Amino acid sequence: MRYQLRDETGASRSLAYLLLAAGPFVLVTGVILPDRRTPGSVATFLLLTLLLCGAGLLCRRRPERVPHLAWLIAPFFGIAMITGLNVATRDASTGAQLFYLWPVLYAANFLGRTVNYLTIAMVSAGNAAVVFPILGVNVGVSDWASLTVAMMLTTVVVSALRRRNERLREVLETQAYADPLTGVANRRSFDGELARAVESARRTGEPIALMTLDIDHFKKINDTWGHGVGDQALQLVADALRRVADGRDDVVGRLGGDEFVVLMRTDRWGARRAADEVRAAVAAIGTLPGGPPGLSIGIALLPDHAGTAVELGAASDAALYEAKEGGRGRTAIAHPPPPRHNVDQVPAATVTGV
Repeated sequence: MRYQLRDETGASRSLAYLLLAAGPFVLVTGVILPDRRTPGSVATFLLLTLLLCGAGLLCRRRPERVPHLAWLIAPFFGIAMITGLNVATRDASTGAQLFYLWPVLYAANFLGRTVNYLTIAMVSAGNAAVVFPILGVNVGVSDWASLTVAMMLTTVVVSALRRRNERLREVLETQAYADPLTGVANRRSFDGELARAVESARRTGEPIALMTLDIDHFKKINDTWGHGVGDQALQLVADALRRVADGRDDVVGRLGGDEFVVLMRTDRWGARRAADEVRAAVAAIGTLPGGPPGLSIGIALLPDHAGTAVELGAASDAALYEAKEGGRGRTAIAHPPPPRHNVDQVPAATVTGV
């Protein structure tokens, strides 16, 4: 059965606290408080206490050793344990039934909608198994209905708050990793994506291309037409880059000012074709007062021009600098790095400086 666990750390702590509290509770209610005790019942409750406390410590200190399915079973285990204890002690008081809050809150916080429905249904059934035999149908139906409605409302409220928090977290993550003007990845986000892409490419042997570009004479656009037009130019260029770099793993970023980067899972010819498509897309811009801006583009590939993320960025920067030095409005491909000589193969005079 597949299910979504939203926060394993929080779930492990919640389950640990339940088990660590349940152990002493079982000891008190099963061994200390009863007037009549038998050696068998005492041994059973002592063993159960040790098992609960041991499982709680495992969840708290070594959650990675807990089977993943345990996080799904946890609320149903809690319901069964609470119902069993209430039936065994014939306790239909409100305080005893409030223990059902734990599985309800656990499911609402950490598990999906289907599990929430099943949890409410089992809580309702467990409560009915306690209150009807003890209080009778006439009195028990009121307690049963009240608890069921209260648990349903608790689930609704907690689930709504959880969804709101998730949306707020998504907004904060977007603000932290996206450039506020253009909406593409900022430097921090792009650096992380580049490092992961390089690591993956080195494992699989697939090439990746890094395109670095900036807008030619961008300062002149700002000085002539104002920063509003300059910002519009940046947004339009970013839109063009997104349309071209539309692969599932392609990433567009803005490093600052008018400098953009594009990460693509492609080879040399694919990168060169993408550069031509970017130029065509930007050349089609007709809303800027000074006409479409020019672009200088540098391209570097892994493994052709670099072996690490840092080397790939440096090679792409060097290619961009070459394009600008060549008159701007050009695309330059990085040069292969010089061959690395084995020290054992270098003549002794070269090594010693003689």
